[in-house]
Amino acid sequence: MSYRDSHSLYSRYYPSYTATKDHRLASHLRTSTLYGVPQSSVLGSIATYRSRPSESVSFTPTPDVNEVYPGLFVGDAVAAKDKAFLKRMGINYVLNTAEGKRYTQVDTDHMYYRDCPGLRYKGFQLMDMPSTDISRYFHIAANFIDDGLSRGGRVLVHCFMGVSRSATCALAFLMIKRGMTFTEAVALVRSRRDIHPNEGFVRQLQDLDRELRVCRVR
Repeated sequence: MSYRDSHSLYSRYYPSYTATKDHRLASHLRTSTLYGVPQSSVLGSIATYRSRPSESVSFTPTPDVNEVYPGLFVGDAVAAKDKAFLKRMGINYVLNTAEGKRYTQVDTDHMYYRDCPGLRYKGFQLMDMPSTDISRYFHIAANFIDDGLSRGGRVLVHCFMGVSRSATCALAFLMIKRGMTFTEAVALVRSRRDIHPNEGFVRQLQDLDRELRVCRVR
């Protein structure tokens, strides 16, 4: 898992409702005891309070997406699953680089978008780990993205947080189809979005860079 995944996952998707409630309960208990309220009354009110839903707490995640190259967007799971958002953005190609139902994967597939006319979908079942062989998808991803852009489409490449798996595939596209070096591709994408491919993905992109340089010399 990338640095940003491990440090942002819970703060962004799972706010600490219980901690907030317990803080309020502790404050209520101290105040009630200070003013002489019987302990039995305090405990009774706490039981009632715990049984109520968190009516004052609400959290609606918003899509996190950036256009990193004309027509090419890198984003997160929230953006990918919000079909109304995709329609507003004119996205008609979606590449899910984290397809699946495991932790940090995104459970969309062709059927998820069956009510989105004209939208083309492709999914890779990848985990964000240095040991994952993402390089076998480099050319598949590049061809899919290139096909979308060449048809005048708008392409979303996403994973769970939009910083490692999706970013890696977007970089591979720029290197394979737009002739950029690894350094140039990273500089371009990072000027538009905060990305952090894990170290294993970086090594695989560097290997791709060397392979492409050899091919260009021939």
